[in-house]
Amino acid sequence: MSFEANLERVLARHKELEAILSSSSIMAAENIIHVSKELAELGPIARKITELRALQDQLDEAIAMVAESVEDPDFQAMAKAEIAALSKRLPVTAREVERMLLPGDEADAKNAILEVRAGTGGDEAALFTADLFGMYQKYAHLRGWRFEIMAVSETPIGGYREAIASITGHSVFARLKFESGAHRVQRIPVTESGGRIHTSAATVAVLPEAEELDIQIHETDLRIDVFRASGPGGQSVNTTDSAIRITHLPTGIVVSQQDEKSQHKNKAKGMRILRARVYDMERSRIDDERAADRRGQVGSGDRSERVRTYNFPQGRVTDHRINLTLHKIDKVLVGEALDELIDALTAEDEAARLARMS
Repeated sequence: MSFEANLERVLARHKELEAILSSSSIMAAENIIHVSKELAELGPIARKITELRALQDQLDEAIAMVAESVEDPDFQAMAKAEIAALSKRLPVTAREVERMLLPGDEADAKNAILEVRAGTGGDEAALFTADLFGMYQKYAHLRGWRFEIMAVSETPIGGYREAIASITGHSVFARLKFESGAHRVQRIPVTESGGRIHTSAATVAVLPEAEELDIQIHETDLRIDVFRASGPGGQSVNTTDSAIRITHLPTGIVVSQQDEKSQHKNKAKGMRILRARVYDMERSRIDDERAADRRGQVGSGDRSERVRTYNFPQGRVTDHRINLTLHKIDKVLVGEALDELIDALTAEDEAARLARMS
């Protein structure tokens, strides 16, 4: 469908919904709510389309005035100035309309479950995992999001084998979804006496936090085992069977939770993580069915896909999907410069989707 045809479709539907609501006395209450919601969603883009067309009309009028005012230099100069101003505003407004026409990801507005795990590299990979987890925690703080640590598996020297958090706030998943994948670090480990640069890795998974309405998980699909907690986070509760292991039988997904002293709290946390993983698996299945449409996207979210390298000797961070390098590794790792990477990834994704629409 062409750009103009899309505009006509939106305006026609907006007008249709307004007409339906004007005769709402014969509608059921639930239908009124549904129509009102759709109308509210279409309202901003309908207004932006109207603004775009008004600007185009003004530009056409100004061009006509230039042709008609050959004998009035002052009036012609004024019309030309208006043409210059409108010529700047029109493409900006058209771009805004194009972005609003892009089909949204229903998960973009959701909160997220963040999972960071050590990959190859032993102790250094675990230390890097802790650095990444801390980076996202600092970034969440800068954006005013709530960062709740749900599970951490520590190493003796302060690294993390695995760390999981719930991040709550405005459009969390939309901002963090391109972080999923393999992150690589190149630096001299603190445990290295020879001063050699090592390469280690960690994987990041950002999952939209699913509500019960998003994905149905039946009790009959679960096997729940209880056991005695141990290790970091479990020392004070290892005299009772408070730890929980939940297995989702249809998918084989397993979640273990032992950070809380209460079995009930551990189960509640475990179910939040499990629901997010099952929901993400279902989204991935649907995405795989649309594989041809995904080839031009910034990234598939595949955990095995190398997405970024953090090179400490050179002080740089490189995102391999868009070939963007920032020579400010310190600011990235404290969350301050992470927006520069995320904004560029988002823009690239939008450009790819707009290209497929044209």
